[in-house]
Amino acid sequence: MTVLAEKCDVLAIDVACSKEALSVTLSDGRVVSAPLIWFPRLSQAKPRQRDQWELIGGGIGIHWEAIDEDICVAGLLQPGNFMRLPDTFAQPPKKRRLTSARHGARSEPAVSERRRATQR
Repeated sequence: MTVLAEKCDVLAIDVACSKEALSVTLSDGRVVSAPLIWFPRLSQAKPRQRDQWELIGGGIGIHWEAIDEDICVAGLLQPGNFMRLPDTFAQPPKKRRLTSARHGARSEPAVSERRRATQR
């Protein structure tokens, strides 16, 4: 199987996990941090498991064998392009507003009751 990956200009060289954040030191000197809540497996892992990471692909990503987690540097630099952040799915869906029967539209229950009556 062939895997296509974009060229990554910076690589991870070091990783640290606190109780609340993942911090990755990059080859250009930057340190990128992200909340652990973005990575459910990491946030639920024991501190010892979080400390057992290895760089993959020469530093394009980080792997945690014990919890089967992989995070790519590109995903940390542009999270909107690579991962679904908690804010995007934690919000409840918008409720649909039913139009009242007075305005010429039928509500859902009235339509279903009529269907049942015609099926009898």
